[in-house]
Parts: sequence; C-alpha cells; structure tokens
Amino acid sequence: MEIIIADKSHTIFSQTICKAIEEAAQVRGTGIAKRSPEYIISKMETNNAVIALEGGTFAGFCYIETWSHDKFVANSGLIVHPDFRNQGLAKKIKQVVFEHSRTKYPTAKIFSITTGLAVMKLNSALGYKPVTFSELTDEPSFWKGCQTCKNYDVLQRTSQSMCLCTGMLYDPNSKPDKNSEKVKEKSFLRLKSIKQSLFLKKHKK
Repeated sequence: MEIIIADKSHTIFSQTICKAIEEAAQVRGTGIAKRSPEYIISKMETNNAVIALEGGTFAGFCYIETWSHDKFVANSGLIVHPDFRNQGLAKKIKQVVFEHSRTKYPTAKIFSITTGLAVMKLNSALGYKPVTFSELTDEPSFWKGCQTCKNYDVLQRTSQSMCLCTGMLYDPNSKPDKNSEKVKEKSFLRLKSIKQSLFLKKHKK
C-alpha cells in the first residue's frame, strides 16, 4: 500500500472517489458534502490531495482546502474504499494529509467539521481541539459547500453557529499541554457523549 501526494496522473480515479464519498454518506445516514469529479481533479492538479493505492487499485483519499487567504486549511473528503476498511488506512491517510498541510501551509490553522466519531478520534490524536464554529473560517464559500449535506437545514436554523457536525481546530501557534494525551482522551470522550445524545434525539423525532 502506498499513500502519496496526488497529481494529474491520478485524475482517472475522480469518478470512483466521488462515488465512494456519496455511498459512504448514504450508509452512515449523516452529512458528507458531495463533490464533483471536476473539483476532485482540481485538487489533484494542484497537489492538494493525498491518495492511497494498492497496486493500481484505489484504496483511499483526502484533499486539502484553503480559506481566508490561506489562514485556514481543511483536510476534507476523507474516504476509504470498502475493500480496504478496518485496516487502519484512514488513520494513515489522515496523518499524511495533515503533515502535507503543515508543510505546504506552515502558518495556517487546520480545521475539520465532522459527524464521525472515528474522525474526531483521529483529529484528537493529531492535536485538534473542539471549538465553536465562530473560531473557524467565516468565508461564505466554505459554508456554501455544506448545501449538499442532508443536515444543511440545521446549519441554517442556527444562523451558522452549530450543526450536527463538530468543529475541531489545530493551531500551530498553540503551546502543547503537559497533559496533552489526557486532554485529548477527555475531549474525545466528551465529544462522543455529545454526538450520541444528538443522534438519539434526532432519531426520536
């Protein structure tokens, strides 16, 4: 298995990647913003994506988005093909795209919004901390991308202050906590409890 920075040679996988993202959203029943093949291709052509390949077979993907004049960076669209799940691949992809983001945009704050508990745990291990949406980019084009999510109405009703997604942020200028591992674990457990409560309330309606 190789996990590499995507380039023009990998654009042949754009349709497969979009299909994998859409199918994952349907299975989870939670919000994953749809992306077009053209958008995925643009990320590959600018070296703002990471792809995992087993031989010539697509295994996983994640891309980088920049906002507010490169002050904020998001690692988005993390997906692992069903044939390669439960092998720790998502964690490896997340690590590679995170390191690539820090190298390419060293002063940017890296953020994530997600409903997935597994992604929250991965983020916490990398040093992300839970934050309110007000601490993320206020660029309208970012939030416009949420329109294809099934939970977009929640974001609208709360005037873009909250949703079923959790906001998480890595600040390269923040000082490491002496008890960082304990803090990460507590943060993850708190997020897990909050998310479970939100999902239960939604399904009861």
